[in-house]
Amino acid sequence: MHTGLFHDIDFDADGKALSFLGTPYSVDRSPYYQIKTPICRIRNGSGPRVLLMAGNHGDEYEGEVALGRLIRRLDPARMRGEVTILPLANLPAVMAARRRSPLDNGNLNRAFPGVPGGTPTERLAHFLEHELFPRHDVVFDIHSGGTSMAHLPTALIERQDSPERMARALDLMGSLGMGHAFVAANGRDAPTSMAAAARAGAIGISGEFGGGGTLTPATLAATQRAIDNLLQKLGVTDAPVLGPHQPGAPAMQLLELDSHEQNIFATRRGWFEPAVDIGASVRAGDVAGYYHDLNQLDAEEEVLRFRVSGIVISRRLHTDCESGDSLIQVARPVGQADILTPAA
Repeated sequence: MHTGLFHDIDFDADGKALSFLGTPYSVDRSPYYQIKTPICRIRNGSGPRVLLMAGNHGDEYEGEVALGRLIRRLDPARMRGEVTILPLANLPAVMAARRRSPLDNGNLNRAFPGVPGGTPTERLAHFLEHELFPRHDVVFDIHSGGTSMAHLPTALIERQDSPERMARALDLMGSLGMGHAFVAANGRDAPTSMAAAARAGAIGISGEFGGGGTLTPATLAATQRAIDNLLQKLGVTDAPVLGPHQPGAPAMQLLELDSHEQNIFATRRGWFEPAVDIGASVRAGDVAGYYHDLNQLDAEEEVLRFRVSGIVISRRLHTDCESGDSLIQVARPVGQADILTPAA
């Protein structure tokens, strides 16, 4: 299948190989330029097949650093099955410290199923969905809040199209060791990596592991623990590769995002003052924050109130806001039995 990318990966070879995906993109200084996106392939016979990726958004560093470390540490002799690692998926965005690619303004997580002859981001999305994802049983795409958002560390899955797949996804998500997890309802036709994984026949797992365009000891530790836990759950490894980790893990609280009412958006230029932080339990009608107009200092600030009850999972870090910016978001606690139904 023509995907618009070039590579020399031998998917049947045992051992460890670090290579590149080459995406042609002519630039002024180099007419035959290729974007060289690193990819690592590690295999030891038959067994579980897992794809680990980060850098879907360039300014989300927890997964990028953790997967780089995994490439250096994972010994094929001490595992079984197949692990493919794509630590800097949207490489131009990573190198520019941006959410989107500076080459085409492409948001990889909104570009699936992609276009084989399209922009660099569209070509990569097409290769992932049609070439790489179908070769794996599980796809783990690691995210965080990026430069502009603080995000409660949470695991994430999309609603699945059968109770069996839903139960499997929940089981894998529960193995990550996260205190919170949420189920998104974007649907099988969504342009996200998780929907693409489902279309490719894989179970997609994701998560938000921090934010602010930075790393902390806690967020990196949680990311590395989640990677190790997933590999051990799948039977790829028998012991932590990125550990040792602190003993014990919090009980996982399941959350659901299914309505835009759970998000408060700016509708004009203003300056946002949050009243609560991520992790807070709130009720509909509670004060979410205040919206100031520094161009009219005699005008009272606008009081923003939550429209639904739940747990605050993200808030904007930048005080200066434009119309359309997400200011603060809550997710609704649910029981596991509530979501073990086929997606609508």
